[in-house]
Formats: sequence, structure tokens, C-alpha cells
Amino acid sequence: MLLLLMLLLLMLLLLLLLQLLLLLQQLLILLLLLLLLLLLLLLLLQLLLLLLLLLLLLLLLLLLLLLLLLLLLLLLLLLLLLLLLLLLLLLLLLLLLLDAAIFT
Repeated sequence: MLLLLMLLLLMLLLLLLLQLLLLLQQLLILLLLLLLLLLLLLLLLQLLLLLLLLLLLLLLLLLLLLLLLLLLLLLLLLLLLLLLLLLLLLLLLLLLLLDAAIFT
């Protein structure tokens, strides 16, 4: 009878241990899932940072293009001003020649 009781107690203890192991396994699975979620979050963050970097690069390229366009416009304006100055000089020379032709 005592042996049977001890055997029953041992089986109960083994069942308890098995239950504990199952609980531990569930906890480990939960921990692994949490780790996977964290990894996915990190990947998402990295992707977001890459997207932000690409956007910044695009903005910088756009700014550079705008600056180049502005420089081209300034150069065109300078060329136009130079042409106007040349035209004024030609007009002045023509007036001087006309003035010299009148006095002679």
C-alpha cells in the first residue's frame, strides 16, 4: 500500500514536472515570438530610415538642380546686360560719328 502511494506521488510529481516543462516551452515560444516582432520592428525602422535618406537625397538633388537653373538664369541675365551695354556703346559711337560728320 505504501509503495503504491509512493508510486502515485512520484507519478504526480512527474506530471507536475511535465506541466512545468510545458509552461516553460510556452514561455520560450512567447519569447521567441517577441524577439521576432522586435526584429521585424527593427527591419521596419531600417527601411524607414533608408526611405528618409532617399528622400533627403532626392531633395538635395532637386536643390542642386534649382541652384544650377538659377545660375544659368543669372548667366543669361549677365549676357543680356552685356549685349545691352554693347548696343549702348554702338549707339554712342554712332552718335559721335554723326556729331563729327555734322561739324565737318
